[in-house]
Amino acid sequence: MTATLLASAASVQAAIPSPSQHTWYLGPVPLRAYALAILAGIVVAVWITTRRWVARGGDPDDVLDIAFWAVPFGIVGGRIYHVISTPEPYWGSGGDPVRALYIWEGGLGIWGAVALGAVGAWIGCRRKGVRLSSFADALAPGLLVAQAIGRLGNWFNQELFGAPTTLPWGLEVSPEVIERLNAQTGTSFAAGTLFHPTFLYELLWNLGAAALLVWLDRRYRLGHGRVFWAYVALYTLGRVWIEMLRIDTAEHVLGLRLNVWTSIVVGLGALVAFVVIGRRHPGREDGVELPGRSRDRQGEDRRPGDDRDGTAPGSPAGTENDTEPDTELDTTSTAHAGAAAGAPGRDDGRDSGGGPHRADAGGPGPDQGPADRA
Repeated sequence: MTATLLASAASVQAAIPSPSQHTWYLGPVPLRAYALAILAGIVVAVWITTRRWVARGGDPDDVLDIAFWAVPFGIVGGRIYHVISTPEPYWGSGGDPVRALYIWEGGLGIWGAVALGAVGAWIGCRRKGVRLSSFADALAPGLLVAQAIGRLGNWFNQELFGAPTTLPWGLEVSPEVIERLNAQTGTSFAAGTLFHPTFLYELLWNLGAAALLVWLDRRYRLGHGRVFWAYVALYTLGRVWIEMLRIDTAEHVLGLRLNVWTSIVVGLGALVAFVVIGRRHPGREDGVELPGRSRDRQGEDRRPGDDRDGTAPGSPAGTENDTEPDTELDTTSTAHAGAAAGAPGRDDGRDSGGGPHRADAGGPGPDQGPADRA
């Protein structure tokens, strides 16, 4: 009896089961696991980025304002890249172009999401008067954590898994998914075949890379976009070998999947950018504001020549590189107080300190909006 039980146990292969359901209904409203994973990733990324942004000297409200632009741009860009890199389900034989709009079915290409999301973030940063490079450095670890959480959506959808495996952590998928895979790829996998859980590989890789980024940033005080370029280099390094395990339909170039080539090219570019920026700017920037722009205590964007804080045009108090703003303001206040009290002296706009009454001071400049270049 014991020998029979041991033999039966040995014949049962360990596996990671796939969820039996990926959509739940709240009345007529569908709650899809993929969408919930993406939303959860965004929330966690915003929380992590806010903490890091404040530690770098930024206003916590900036993160939500910038995310308002970056998230929609990123989702659209991610979907466009996915449809381009995996066109068969939409424009191939038996494909349905309308399904390209069905984001809830899964399919967001990270490179499109990062590229177009960066455009949205740039718009948001320009509107807030802060550096895109500083924001990208604060965002990078949280972005990796968001990607890790988002991969759970692939698990629920039973998609984007790797080649067959006999490893004890092989992924078990439903017979219907195997049948659909065979029809799409021309394979003949039998029901019960286990596959590499590439969603899990990327999830663990992303979390490890996020922890490494945080350590590198604290240890070497990286700035000027170097944390972000390190994120790109680390992510692409893992994506290359994980992508080569996958067997879903994709565009191929010179025998390799398009995403593999993209990872190689982008990863090498990120490594070059990391080294070059490190040589030019070895430390971290002094502040997160754009050069020549600062903000008052309420976080309002202010440019040189703007007298909304009570300072006349031309005062150095509105510039980012002012090293002793309190001294200048105190001197000006003293001179005005003396003039008001009838004290000897003159206030003819030619004071040596370059105070607020310099004759060559320019008037308030127009409030320029963000440039419209991508």
